[in-house]
Parts: sequence; structure tokens; C-alpha cells
Amino acid sequence: MLKLDKQNRFDWDKGNIDKSYFKHGITLNQTEEAFLDEAAVILRDVKHSQKEPRYLLIGQTANNKILFIVFTIRDKKIRIISARAADKKEAKQYAEKI
Repeated sequence: MLKLDKQNRFDWDKGNIDKSYFKHGITLNQTEEAFLDEAAVILRDVKHSQKEPRYLLIGQTANNKILFIVFTIRDKKIRIISARAADKKEAKQYAEKI
């Protein structure tokens, strides 16, 4: 199980930095807030981990928006691949954990 702490920093890819906002309306701040959620669900994304380990995070922002985030770890930094609002199934999975 992946364990994140406040020492982990974010490494934003220039090609992806605005993608989540333009595609899904999710800001960088919202994405980073979800990682501060102590109740966040983090799972290994085995299906998409051929080149490097990928992870899924379902977490809540300060404004109570539940997000679904795909990310990897590179040089101890969190690198966001995509972020969007959680769908009903993902939100239910999050609610069952808290």
C-alpha cells in the first residue's frame, strides 16, 4: 500500500497542467486538496502500471467535492496524470470508507 505524507511534493507536467481543468473543470488546488484528505482511498492501478506504478485516489476537497485522481510517483514527487469528479460508484466507494 502506498503511503503519502506532507513531505510529498507535486510535480506538474507542462502538458497535463491545464488538462484536468479544461476537460473536467478541476483546478490544481482542488487536486492537491484531495491529497490532504485523511479519509482518501488510494489503490494501485494494476491495469495501467506497465511502464511505472500508477495509483488511484478518491478524495474530498475543502469544498466537499469528491475527486477521482490518477497519479504516479517520480523522484518522491506526486505526478498527476488526470483528475475529475468522482462518478457515483467511486463516490460510494469513498463514502463506505469514511
